[in-house]
Amino acid sequence: MRQRQPATGDFLASEKGTQRKKWKGLLPVALIFPNRYGLGNSNLGFQLVYALVNSLPGFVCERFFYQENQPPVSLESGRPLRDFPILLCSLSFEQDFFNLLALLHTGGIEPLAEKRTANTSRFRPGQPLVIGGGVASFINPEPLAPFVDLFVVGEAEPILPQLMAHLADRLTAQEPEALLREIVREFSGCYVPRLYTMQYGDDGILSRIEADPEAPARVRRVVLEKSSVAGHSTLLSPEAEFSNLFLTELGRGCSRGCRFCAAGFVYRPPRLWQAESILAGLAERPAEIKRVGLLGMEMARGEDLARIAEYLLREGCALSFSSLRADAISNELCGLLAQSKLKSAAIAPDGGSERLRRVINKGISEQDVLCAAEALARAGINHLKLYFMIGLPTETEDDLAELLLLTEKVRQTLLGVGRETGRMGNITLSVNSFVPKAWTPFQFHGFAPLTALKNSIKFLRKGVAGMANTRLIVDQPGNAFYQAVLARGDRLVGLALYAMLQGRQNWRQTMQGCGIEPEAYAMRRRGQEEVFPWEIIDHGIDRRYLWTEHRKGLEEKSTIACDTAQCRRCGVCHD
Repeated sequence: MRQRQPATGDFLASEKGTQRKKWKGLLPVALIFPNRYGLGNSNLGFQLVYALVNSLPGFVCERFFYQENQPPVSLESGRPLRDFPILLCSLSFEQDFFNLLALLHTGGIEPLAEKRTANTSRFRPGQPLVIGGGVASFINPEPLAPFVDLFVVGEAEPILPQLMAHLADRLTAQEPEALLREIVREFSGCYVPRLYTMQYGDDGILSRIEADPEAPARVRRVVLEKSSVAGHSTLLSPEAEFSNLFLTELGRGCSRGCRFCAAGFVYRPPRLWQAESILAGLAERPAEIKRVGLLGMEMARGEDLARIAEYLLREGCALSFSSLRADAISNELCGLLAQSKLKSAAIAPDGGSERLRRVINKGISEQDVLCAAEALARAGINHLKLYFMIGLPTETEDDLAELLLLTEKVRQTLLGVGRETGRMGNITLSVNSFVPKAWTPFQFHGFAPLTALKNSIKFLRKGVAGMANTRLIVDQPGNAFYQAVLARGDRLVGLALYAMLQGRQNWRQTMQGCGIEPEAYAMRRRGQEEVFPWEIIDHGIDRRYLWTEHRKGLEEKSTIACDTAQCRRCGVCHD
């Protein structure tokens, strides 16, 4: 990213392109996305926080993005990070954890919270209050616990305005420890790591979490229960990852219960916004922007989707999306796709075989995938992406062989439609290594051995080699292994990241030098009663339910989707 004023096309919903607020008399807030500019500026959660803080009286919020080995400066004014007394850190991916430490370090900010606040009587520029948020931080905040003063656990809208108003009155008037303790007393959803101690057994495994007497034993996350205007893009830029694409969410969470998906559990209960709220969000679209992305299409009601499709067609808008559920492709959606003239779409069977899809509780069949492929091809889609995972629990070579057979059947389906329409289709087979995530039934399972994953990739490459118009792209299992260590990590892993910042060895060598065996974090299976570091957060999910789902998965048994009107299985809706 070049250092510059906002790109042409950037706009703030509350200001619509007018001059941004001046600093005089305002409390400056840095909003940090520790990843590249294009990806950050397309992140809807990041945009919502940016617009929210800038809408609050008494604040000015400016954006920072990660640039390797370069001192960070704000996108809006070019000011250095050390000028900001409050840092809001938006964390979407585990790989962002190290980037955040590097960004703080190159910005002249001490990453370790205890060192940062040791010699200051107030939070201030150069020794700021560091607040963590974003889905990666409330799935498992512990690798960043040594560096973050305060985590906002859950969704920003219900808590951030009140929290920021509290900080405006007290940030420069109270010493750090007293302010943080007061925040914990006054606000739900606020996790201050320094108020908790992690106790380990002689085997090096976490045995107990001890809370300060003033802190709750566990921190309950906060959620947005309803929205009068659905969340939508507030920033648009031709340099963003999805340039000139107006995003609108249809809801939050997912009712499907896929056993590998952390977002599907930590965003429970699933909430589908009313059609009026969605249309109100779409109405905020600038007239010149004609591409619209809908988030959460797998949950949409057919009648709502019909109203949305009618609106988009009337406005002359084209639809865009990341992926579709194979069993949720309706006539209304296909009509909208045809009108949008989309040429590519993605379906995520995830499990390569019918058996594995029962293991992961995906809830779609081979027939669903083939019917979806045909419907999309007839709607004008001539490039289909298929997303699969390897290394799933209980996976065998037979499952991989069935994955190849399903791909060939999809290819033949596209070929049959292509012969009728004169449009020949092609397939991209995207394969990623399964990473066990906190708060899922598969948190008890381990990451697959690297040798097994590499052998699976070789098997798939050989199988795809003979398929015309089909290409295979895979992630590197080593990268997924690193992600698995972070996903199941604790404060010791965080301190190893700090050592990486100061040393020149690779991540595995550094961790081993810190007394950490990466395999013990990523690959070790966990017991039913083991204490997990991420359980300092309370998502309302009954741990016994996750264990039961884990066992059901290994037994290839399915679980029906959430029904919040009457379902009380997982514990989230007990209140």
